[in-house]
Amino acid sequence: MMENTLYQQIKTYLTRHFDVRQEKEDEIETIESLKKGVEFRGTNLWVLIFAVFLASLGLNTNSTAVIIGAMLISPLMGPIMGFGLGLGITDFDLVKRSLRHYLTATAFSVATSTAFFLISPISEAQSELLARTSPSIYDVLIAFFGGLAGIVASSTKSKGNVIPGVAIATALMPPLCTAGFGLASGNLSYFFGAFYLYFINTVFISVATYIVVRILKYPRKSFIDKKREKTVRRYMTIIVICTIVPSIYLSYRVFEATLFDQQVRKFINEELHFPNTQILSRSVANTGDKKEIKVVLIGQTIPDIMISAARLKMPSYGLKGIDLIVQQGFGNEEVDINELKTMLMKDLYKNSEELLEAQATQIDSLKQSLDRYRHASNLTRTLVPEMQVLYPYIEQLSCTQTYLMETNKNKSKQDTVMLVYLKTQQNIGAEDRKKLTQWLSARTKEKNIKLIIDNK
Repeated sequence: MMENTLYQQIKTYLTRHFDVRQEKEDEIETIESLKKGVEFRGTNLWVLIFAVFLASLGLNTNSTAVIIGAMLISPLMGPIMGFGLGLGITDFDLVKRSLRHYLTATAFSVATSTAFFLISPISEAQSELLARTSPSIYDVLIAFFGGLAGIVASSTKSKGNVIPGVAIATALMPPLCTAGFGLASGNLSYFFGAFYLYFINTVFISVATYIVVRILKYPRKSFIDKKREKTVRRYMTIIVICTIVPSIYLSYRVFEATLFDQQVRKFINEELHFPNTQILSRSVANTGDKKEIKVVLIGQTIPDIMISAARLKMPSYGLKGIDLIVQQGFGNEEVDINELKTMLMKDLYKNSEELLEAQATQIDSLKQSLDRYRHASNLTRTLVPEMQVLYPYIEQLSCTQTYLMETNKNKSKQDTVMLVYLKTQQNIGAEDRKKLTQWLSARTKEKNIKLIIDNK
């Protein structure tokens, strides 16, 4: 009996806190609201074009704030969530319309960003651009959980500002602009890498939308013609399979690539890290049957025997059967001067950061010292009038906070103490000294007070 009661209490608690159906918006209103966001014509299309220009400008100038602003105003989430919704409610027309507007938005975005980068005076790839060219397993997880947050929020009465947040988190706009940069600069690896990232984000937002729509049991579209209904549902099943199966495959491939990259980084950092030598660049390339890790070092030349020893340790990092090529010095023509500049800028940034941290620590210490001095000075001015009334034989008073070090053969101890200097006209007895110390302790709220008395 008690077990049933406890079970009911836990069930009630979980239902009250986690059941999203409690705040669920009317299903028809939610569906109509999501359908309106699918369209890309007129205002929506112009907003998209301006957002692309803004994001491209942010990528070009390496400004994170501008990129976030562009993602906030971008309406790209509409057709992607519409596609997942169409799959979930078996609305074939919505799926086709979402796909059509999604392709329109994608084409206009790439064309706009390509045009921008063709006329832009800045042609070098900044770090914000480079970050959008190589998807990782984290991008998959961000897109999936972002999609879950987006459709759950859209299904409730208090929608809030979740959709703009999802647009920022999943970063749909920057990869499209990076793809445009790849086309404008003739760098197809940038184009395909960025477009791959954009495609992954799209697929997993749609899959997340489809899953939530089915969990919340949104009503499926009904058909008068049962034969057409059967045909449409067959098509929808095929589309769902064609969407989910590639997403599983993409997840596995991206996870595998991320794990491999982590192992490569771990191997290089642990086995190719030598004193007086720095790693200029690292890259992984496919050479047909096997992969190849290329590392460029600058500084003191590393003996071949040490590099050979590092090669022997590669299987323990899961890098068995992979070639390791180590290039040293500046004699090799393949050393990219831009990579050297990037490395120097990173070192400069790191050193500047460490210097700023040291300066901040010093400033905090000086502020604390100044605060202690001001506190003691204000305290002295406050105590003087009271001291003249209570102890008229005291001529001068001074207070200061300091550290008192007590040392002996075994240990040393540091403590904060309030030193009080008094100049008096007469000797102060032990009893009066004790009372004076107690009064000062109560008045200043300092527990540790040391009196320094100067008699005339």
